[in-house]
Amino acid sequence: MPMPSPCRPPTSTDMQFELPVRVYYEDTDAGGVVYHAQYAAYMERARTDFLRALNLSQRDLREQFGVLFVVRAMQLDFHAPAVLDDALQVSAELSELRKVQLVFTQQVRRAEQVLVAATVRVATVNASTFKPAAIPAAMIPILKGALRPCP
Repeated sequence: MPMPSPCRPPTSTDMQFELPVRVYYEDTDAGGVVYHAQYAAYMERARTDFLRALNLSQRDLREQFGVLFVVRAMQLDFHAPAVLDDALQVSAELSELRKVQLVFTQQVRRAEQVLVAATVRVATVNASTFKPAAIPAAMIPILKGALRPCP
């Protein structure tokens, strides 16, 4: 089976998924900035809501398809800190679709300023054994439609 294209031709309905997030006191460290691990939590929420917007909830993945998506690897680049009460936008773009893996490109921004950029590799595993599993065939067309368009 040929590898799917890492991107697709652009369409008039393309839209990057964004989740608004407010920084609360509980998100900050002793220095008053967002604790570094909190950015991973923000990104998890954005990926979860990205899938939910495609009608692929985490619960449905487990109950209907018997699979889970688990983070396999993350690369985060920190550019600037967020602070208490900042209004942030957390983006999630599906940049690659493979047989057992999704690759997301994500950013945390304050207005137009990129605070954190990340590449997140998500593996598909069997919900019972936690061993790698192929992405269910019924999900492939949905995910292909959500791939980031080619530049």
